[in-house]
Amino acid sequence: MVKHLLLAYDASPSAQKAFEFAVELAHALKADLYVLAVARPPEPADDVETEAIIENATEYFEAQFAALAAQAAAAGVQAKFEVAVGHPAEQIVHLAEKHSIDHIVMGHRGKTFFRRLLLGSVSKQVIDHAHCTVTVVR
Repeated sequence: MVKHLLLAYDASPSAQKAFEFAVELAHALKADLYVLAVARPPEPADDVETEAIIENATEYFEAQFAALAAQAAAAGVQAKFEVAVGHPAEQIVHLAEKHSIDHIVMGHRGKTFFRRLLLGSVSKQVIDHAHCTVTVVR
């Protein structure tokens, strides 16, 4: 039984579709919904630059979360929102373990085959390392 859902959110169009799917699923299952956005620091990191990037990303995602919270509430779902800092796949898997998540929902980012082969994808890394079911929404 699914009691805790996690949505990985990056503000892309596919993340918006994934959010809508996650809200419907949470409503149908009467599950808790956690929404996670990840601010990724630059590599190599410069302290001043890193702080500014993380601060800007946090403000951006918190502004996005206000609209998402309203959408979730309209569907009868209470969502919890969090911004983490680090590598997206690592942070998603970490939060899933921390909150005993039963199901992760995330959007699909359209990378070219070559780029996906060279760099991998966050969704593939999450699927490979998550302890629970992962749904990738296109």
